[in-house]
Amino acid sequence: MLQQTRVEAVLPYYERFLTRFPTAASLAAAPESEVLALWSGLGYYGRARNLQKAARLLSSGFPASYDQIRALPGVGPYTAAAVASIGFHLRHAAVDGNVLRVVARVTADAGDIGSMETRRRIETAAEKLLDPAHPGHFNQAMMELGATLCTPRKPRCLLCPVAQDCLACQQGLQDELPVKRSKPKPTALDHAVVIVRRQSRLLLRQRPADSSRMPGFWELPAPEDIPNVPILRDAGEFQHTIVNTRYHVRVQVAAPVKLAHLTPIPAGVKWFLQDDLVQIPLTTVTRKALTLLSS
Repeated sequence: MLQQTRVEAVLPYYERFLTRFPTAASLAAAPESEVLALWSGLGYYGRARNLQKAARLLSSGFPASYDQIRALPGVGPYTAAAVASIGFHLRHAAVDGNVLRVVARVTADAGDIGSMETRRRIETAAEKLLDPAHPGHFNQAMMELGATLCTPRKPRCLLCPVAQDCLACQQGLQDELPVKRSKPKPTALDHAVVIVRRQSRLLLRQRPADSSRMPGFWELPAPEDIPNVPILRDAGEFQHTIVNTRYHVRVQVAAPVKLAHLTPIPAGVKWFLQDDLVQIPLTTVTRKALTLLSS
């Protein structure tokens, strides 16, 4: 859950998730729709699907080597190294964003930290720095150092326990390293969603299973999905960013309608009661739109 997501945002999801799925077996046995519903709002939903796939593979026992952990769905080098070193005391450096920054400064590496070449070089340096006797403690200390003292801006070098060994500190480069290329400007797109209610029911559309983004999730239909439904009013607007695309979303309210009156009936549409919404995976745009309407 912490991949690309802040701790403050993760905590309530983490607590709800573990309450519902206290064991790998309970997660493995759950319907995917329920897993996605509990994850809904965190984004990067492939993480939830991979987590469940991994849970199903763990029925025969937890892997105890780095390569076996790395082979689990969704597990990259950092996660595998963290689990291997902290859980099994194996000698693998766990290199996350904090550790990349620490090692780039300690070694005064001026390469673009976003490039794979620089990352491999820093990972090699981290492996050399690793304490072979206490790899788990070392990795956690490096993560903590980057999170608390060796921060992206205004690093607290006077309090740093490794300042005497840090080449960036010695050369006065701590505020310039690591070098990170600027991100491209987000692409701006306009998008509209339509809220269609009939009595206490809400009309939603399920994204196709072969969709490249959030397959199987439920969302408010777009105007082009229900062209024959009259729009009564605009309810408001909001911004929503996905990776490098910034959507300007307009929320519209339509007249009540029966599905039978839609010609043709759009694929994947269904009525939901309000209480049903917590049990299905909803897109974040849909959640934001419904919150905007209720406020």
